[in-house]
Amino acid sequence: MRNGDGTAAAIAVGRKKADEILAQRKIARVKRANVLSTLSGRLELTVKIGEVTDQVAPTRLQTAGFLVAAGDSWFDYPFHDVLKLLDDNYGYNVQSAAHRGDPIEAMAYQGGQIDSFARCLEKVVAQGATPKAALLSGGGDDIAGNEFGMLLNNATSNISGWNAEIVDGVLNLRIITAYKSMISSINRLCEQDLGKTLPILVHGYDYPVPDGRGFWGGWPFPGPWLEPGFREKLFTILEKNVQLMRDIIDRFNDMLAGLVKEPAFSNVHYVDLRGTLSTDLAKNAYQDWWDNELHPTEKGFGVITDKFASELAKL
Repeated sequence: MRNGDGTAAAIAVGRKKADEILAQRKIARVKRANVLSTLSGRLELTVKIGEVTDQVAPTRLQTAGFLVAAGDSWFDYPFHDVLKLLDDNYGYNVQSAAHRGDPIEAMAYQGGQIDSFARCLEKVVAQGATPKAALLSGGGDDIAGNEFGMLLNNATSNISGWNAEIVDGVLNLRIITAYKSMISSINRLCEQDLGKTLPILVHGYDYPVPDGRGFWGGWPFPGPWLEPGFREKLFTILEKNVQLMRDIIDRFNDMLAGLVKEPAFSNVHYVDLRGTLSTDLAKNAYQDWWDNELHPTEKGFGVITDKFASELAKL
């Protein structure tokens, strides 16, 4: 089930999940309103949202715009990530449901991030504002990790390299279907709360270096996520493994670039991040840009965030 039939089914799944969350949120909002009605010391705030002009006095809240987000560690990384830098460096107010380590399948089907996203949207609407855009990051955790080696044929075999059928199934069936479902849930929530959909920014990842570095050196912290799978299948030359990663990241990006061309997802914008960060192995130059196998350094996140900000400026 691909393309048209698969898209319709994924949209139906996403809208159904969103409707379940909306029903739960309706009950929760009534409960909250009932509790607040009994509190004599409750605060009531009036927030005025609009351009600062001679006729409209500035309020204490000033912002480049509101954003709502869901995603993985590129949106939820300790100390620095895309969302923190959009807030600090570009003046956006960001409400985020992102949680590091979540595969896009978990986001789409388990519902936790959809519920959190609904709450984020409610908080923005309660301030009398409409988000400028929604941001979605995901898919890296569906590929990397303990099962990564399953994507590879053994280096010493006559079919050495990526297993084309498995990679195609993971990218162009499993991950793209989860993306379609998740986007449809976001669209449904926005339609309910805003009366319209929002522009949604999605991104592919940049080319990583599978050098065996995990977060803060790895165990007992997360990672590495790539090198163990290469080593399991006897790929021991880093230069060759870098090239293999370029290939699969290109396929991932091609998948997302194709998704946004489908009429059902005309509000989705794809941000191409390839070539933003260095993979130069000479004197480990790439380590200025890559904190570990999957995550940029603060400097790296900075230039990645610049590309998001540039896309947001076009909306």
